Amino acid sequence: MKKFAIAIHGGAETVKPSEIDKKKEEEYREGLADALKAGYDVLEKGGSALDAVEAAVNSMERNPAFNAGRGASLTQRGETEFDAAIMDGSTLRVGAVGAVRYVQHPISLAKVVLQKCDHCLLAGTGAEEFALANNLPLKGPEYFVTPEKKDAWLDKQQEKAAKKRQPGSMSDTVGAVALDMNGNLAAATSTGGLTDQLKGRVGDSPIIGGGTFANNEACAVSCTGEGEAIMRGVLAHEVYAMMKYAGNSLQTATDKAIELHADKLQGDRGILSMDNTGKVAFGFNTGFMKRGYQAADEAPFVALWESEKIRKPAKLKEMEK
Repeated sequence: MKKFAIAIHGGAETVKPSEIDKKKEEEYREGLADALKAGYDVLEKGGSALDAVEAAVNSMERNPAFNAGRGASLTQRGETEFDAAIMDGSTLRVGAVGAVRYVQHPISLAKVVLQKCDHCLLAGTGAEEFALANNLPLKGPEYFVTPEKKDAWLDKQQEKAAKKRQPGSMSDTVGAVALDMNGNLAAATSTGGLTDQLKGRVGDSPIIGGGTFANNEACAVSCTGEGEAIMRGVLAHEVYAMMKYAGNSLQTATDKAIELHADKLQGDRGILSMDNTGKVAFGFNTGFMKRGYQAADEAPFVALWESEKIRKPAKLKEMEK
């Protein structure tokens, strides 16, 4: 069997086990399993890494448990805005969108930008018009705003009114990286941004080399966490650079990127990366990162907490004996 693999993340944040109830944990695990299967099915049928990461991210964009698409965080104005990017490691072609509203699947719009546009990144109404011109599905604001995110927004407004110290805003992001049967890598990242962010704020997800990067020479990378710090550190490209130019292993490069300029770039960081052999690395400084991985003919791995260490899964046929 030809090798192929996919890995996903649903965001990293600093939380304690006591702060997430069992029902929410189960929602995360089920959502990760669904997204992993969506991407794996594409690869198993011989599909491209690009299509696989889109399928996995689409699944999470539809799931209100994740901060991307439906279930996105709300801006200061109580609205949703989305950023997304996708990159083909075989051609270095990219598509990215920023501050987009109404588009049901921002990552699919980013993919259309990659395939049909002379530009790499479109933002705001220009990106929305491009979605209309390419017949992508749109939704009204009520589709995206969930009770959970509305409550988080209202809490933030009350904190501001009372002039209380504000904790870090939720900064979850979803992403996927994949290796297909042809040996090609791809990466995709999609986010609903920060709770109470300014209208028009664009995070690291659509910044190529910041939150998203893929190059067949070394790896594919998708980041999550404090967008401004990830952008300033160009962390996705740093993983690639440490592999290509310093000869670091995938896990070592990922771990180093998590710690890079930690004194200047403080905040939550999570990095998902995959090399051109299908190996995966998860790095995060939060203790909690929603994540999953599955390689050809192997059982899927889904985890949330740092204590859940990835292990090489038993082959499915061996499990069935």
